[in-house]
Amino acid sequence: MKQRTLKSAFSVAGKGLHSGLNIEASFNPAPENHGIKFERIDLEGSPIIEALAENVVDTLRGTVIGRGEARVSTIEHALASLYAAGIDNCLIKVNAPELPILDGSAKLFAEKIAEVGFEEQAVEKNYYIVKQKIELIDENTGSSFIILPDDHFSIDTMVEFKSPVLNNQFASLNNLDRFNEEIAGCRTFVFVREIMPLVNANLIKGGDLDNAIVIYDSPLAQEELDKIADTMGVPHKHVSELGYINNTPLNFDNEPARHKLLDVLGDIALIGRPLKGHVIAIRPGHTINTTLAKKIRRELKRQDVQAPVYNPNAEPIMDVNRIRQLLPHRYPFLLVDKIIELGDTHIVGLKNITGNEPFFQGHFPQEPVMPGVLQVEAMAQVGGLLVLNMVDEPERYSTYFMKIDNVKFRQKVVPGDTLIFHVSLMTEIRRGCATLKGYAFVGDKIVSEAEFMAQIIKNK
Repeated sequence: MKQRTLKSAFSVAGKGLHSGLNIEASFNPAPENHGIKFERIDLEGSPIIEALAENVVDTLRGTVIGRGEARVSTIEHALASLYAAGIDNCLIKVNAPELPILDGSAKLFAEKIAEVGFEEQAVEKNYYIVKQKIELIDENTGSSFIILPDDHFSIDTMVEFKSPVLNNQFASLNNLDRFNEEIAGCRTFVFVREIMPLVNANLIKGGDLDNAIVIYDSPLAQEELDKIADTMGVPHKHVSELGYINNTPLNFDNEPARHKLLDVLGDIALIGRPLKGHVIAIRPGHTINTTLAKKIRRELKRQDVQAPVYNPNAEPIMDVNRIRQLLPHRYPFLLVDKIIELGDTHIVGLKNITGNEPFFQGHFPQEPVMPGVLQVEAMAQVGGLLVLNMVDEPERYSTYFMKIDNVKFRQKVVPGDTLIFHVSLMTEIRRGCATLKGYAFVGDKIVSEAEFMAQIIKNK
């Protein structure tokens, strides 16, 4: 899968839920590896804030990111829409400290994205792949997350409130292609009993019965209801029984649970890359949502590149016989056993390290360690297979080292290890020269890395 950006820009306008301001926001195409960023065009210098979990500064009734004095809030609906559409790179310019609430859902964002379409870019997507169970529990609130390994993204959300109107609800999304139809139109919700505390906290200045589901679950005198309406600047509404008091009916019986799923999706987007895994969210909220995203971001900072997924039961893309047809190397210098993944600009190869490797006789007899130079050589052989795969009649060509840069060795490679190599093109092949970046992994840890240039030469 390649990275995506919008094919063209679009704009939305409306009032802010918390500020009550009239707001305009434009969504613009952005270059490869740009990510999602917000630009506060109303502030001096037009500061830019990356939509990443480490930039979250508040989670009261919405997700707020900031840098310095600049803030942007209520971003989760827009981020969820971009995430579901697979948009990796976008610059959002906004003239206020929050995005417009619109109808309280992500419907307009999703419709606009679908209307302008997306443009596929040259660089491949960088997924965060869940390889083992991730668990996060908030003992104070009872909220929790479990993320399980899976080969695609899916999410289950369960909500629980001590309310006679909204008690327990469940929502799920098994395919992001269903987001626009099943999730995008689900609105935010608020209990009538919460309104005055939120007003006193200087929030929901732009809230009304058209941009939120309002739940009346605790009897109040009509005079009290009228007072709340006057405070919010909305018409009086006579309420005789508990229930939903919106001007429009619910889109789904479980619309609140679906909206919580929408919020989770938007906050997960703060990881900064698409996720492959099955998410189970119980009683989610912006605080635990963003805590989860921060936890994953910390892991990514420790090791920005994840080890490829290796399934030993899967048929290889190239076995050793095919590799011998393409590479001139033979014993004891053929250092690739098989190729398990091959894309347009990347390749994944494997080398099993046994105690019978000839280099262990002298490096070192009492403590066998694979020489770093041979790790780089193996990495280059895998890269050579990637380059040769791009030419016609690859058997008639060979690749040769021209330059090696930025080599790093992080830990020893010893008998019994399985080396997994991920090599990708850093630039397009020009004049028969390819610049590549390679990583070698044992398990989930990087053991070595290097950048190198290779030249493709036709055999005589």
